[in-house]
Amino acid sequence: MPAHAWPHWIAVAARMGYAARGVVYLVLGTLTFLAAFRAASHTGSKGAVRTLLEQPFGSVLVGLLVVGLAGYVFWRLIQAIFDPDGLGNGVKGIFIRLALLVSAFSYSTLALYAASLLFSVRLSGGGEEGGSGKAVVSALNGIFSLDTLNLALAAIFAGVAIAHWWKAFAGTYEKYFKADESKMQIIRKVSIVGLSARGLIFATLSWLLVLRFFDLQGEDSEGPNPGLKDALSYFQDLPYGAGILAGVGLGLGAFALYSLAEARWRRIETPDFGS
Repeated sequence: MPAHAWPHWIAVAARMGYAARGVVYLVLGTLTFLAAFRAASHTGSKGAVRTLLEQPFGSVLVGLLVVGLAGYVFWRLIQAIFDPDGLGNGVKGIFIRLALLVSAFSYSTLALYAASLLFSVRLSGGGEEGGSGKAVVSALNGIFSLDTLNLALAAIFAGVAIAHWWKAFAGTYEKYFKADESKMQIIRKVSIVGLSARGLIFATLSWLLVLRFFDLQGEDSEGPNPGLKDALSYFQDLPYGAGILAGVGLGLGAFALYSLAEARWRRIETPDFGS
């Protein structure tokens, strides 16, 4: 492929990827909101894909989702390796680029899972999930002791939560959007709610890992590492859990709208591959 064609296809892949992420979170947010009223059960990202498959023309929808998720993984790798957003090689830039690599890995597992549903192939470890991030945990379990891994992941998730909240309230996401002021007024509201909700999910995962590190979860401390589904269960078990879960569902829906806004209006800077 000619070098001048790469920027176009990278941009297409990125926008398809943001749209696919938006669809996943839209389904997640809807199911989470309904679960607060016992009209559905809360689930993780793989459950959202299964729900999508059960809809009319579900195979077509999931097929498009697989293509979009593949585009998202490709874009995340481009961001992490070639740094088109100019994050740099400082501590902050390296941290964000490593997080982008982890994101690429997580969404690649979700894309493979969605593809396996289309072709009726059961992937190993494809049981009831708590989020695609568990694949990252499983990969690291063989390298680090469980206690060390739990504490390290708790710190990482806490950092990601803080980064989401900073992004939401400092408005650092705005520099990546190319939209007029009337649209940005809506995007700002959606971004604050959506990014805050996703930050809350990561903060809760961090807290669950801290509880596990100090062995405060009893028998649960011996089970699989917590994921999205576990975080939602934690919210549901709190006082006024139904209201909290409904709010989280709305927040995840807002993050879906934020992702869809990125698909339409995000500035996609691509590396210069030469002519």
